[in-house]
Amino acid sequence: MKILAIEFSSDHRSVAVLDGERLLAAQTVTEGRDTVAVQLIESALGQAEVGRSEIECIAVGIGPGSYTGIRAAIALTQGWQLALGVKVQAVDSLEALARGEQAVGRRGEITLAVDAQRGEFYLAKFELADDGIRNVEPTRLAKRPEYLSLLAAGQPVIGPGLGDKFPAAEHVGRLAAGRSDFVEASELEPVYLRQVDFVKAPPLRKIPPV
Repeated sequence: MKILAIEFSSDHRSVAVLDGERLLAAQTVTEGRDTVAVQLIESALGQAEVGRSEIECIAVGIGPGSYTGIRAAIALTQGWQLALGVKVQAVDSLEALARGEQAVGRRGEITLAVDAQRGEFYLAKFELADDGIRNVEPTRLAKRPEYLSLLAAGQPVIGPGLGDKFPAAEHVGRLAAGRSDFVEASELEPVYLRQVDFVKAPPLRKIPPV
């Protein structure tokens, strides 16, 4: 199955083309919001020598991370499925980061962190082993003091903005290659754990004519 993987949850935005778990091409830019997404995708497809119509599945990183970037990736995915009827996989961006760290030889427990703004951080913990990765603690929101206490205790903490560790489309695609839980692109939503703090307006009342 030929997969187009899109990972826009950080300033390091990337696109990859895979045939199963075999990487055919990967493109990464660091311009963040200034990324020309369609051009990046076309460049990766050209490098892989794969046409748009040959893509059978789009794997998209849904965060946590840059809400703007994730929404852009989701919009591209929705348009592609509407036009060409491809399958779609939603992949947790922190799981993709953990998969990347495991692939380069890192082992043991590791905490992944993303700055959620407002003095909060998204935190998740994974166990990296020779035979794969395991989610030990699901992604949650934590206050800054807890995040700082992890650093002070010498806990291994990595993530976007913490050194050069960013989720990559290559690993979004590799994770998707081993799954069959496809979703409708119209149902995709970014990982956003905060309670919604607005109230939906009630429907307009019909006022009879005088």
